[in-house]
Amino acid sequence: MAIDPRELRRCLGHFTTGVTVITCQGADGVPHGATVNAFTAVSLEPPLVLVSLDRRSKLCSLVEQSPFTVNVLESEQKDLALHFAGKPNQDVEWLPDSECGAPRLGGALAHVSCTPWQHYDGGDHVLYLGEVQDFVMHDGKPLLFHTGKFHHLGGDHDPLLWGDSADGPSGQAWIQQPAAG
Repeated sequence: MAIDPRELRRCLGHFTTGVTVITCQGADGVPHGATVNAFTAVSLEPPLVLVSLDRRSKLCSLVEQSPFTVNVLESEQKDLALHFAGKPNQDVEWLPDSECGAPRLGGALAHVSCTPWQHYDGGDHVLYLGEVQDFVMHDGKPLLFHTGKFHHLGGDHDPLLWGDSADGPSGQAWIQQPAAG
């Protein structure tokens, strides 16, 4: 059976993700970025994350040799996501570079700054592993992406606390309701 790429993309879009902008310095010294929702944690020791970049993108060739930052977008940063998805719409607030030399975006929920560790062929994408050199977190809610649209957590969102994972020291996963009061 032949897989229709458009229908596969539509199906995979049912998996809700966060929204990130991957940033790095270009050879010209100008910061570059691209909106990416294919980002995941890989390892704590060594500290590794993975981003998947379209091999046709300018950023793809830059990340291979340059430190980069994964900027996790906050729920109100939809316009910033669109800006770095090829629809320029605003002036960008650039923060001072991270300790490893990767540019960061203002207002992000988190910054994970990395140096290139390894890359792999991923068909029409390249999978980049970055070794985490620095990270910063801020309070807020994430911008989400589902079925081709941006979303955010509603005010009625009642989070469950994740106690441990199967990969954790206890070897079992469990979910605990938050304590009342």
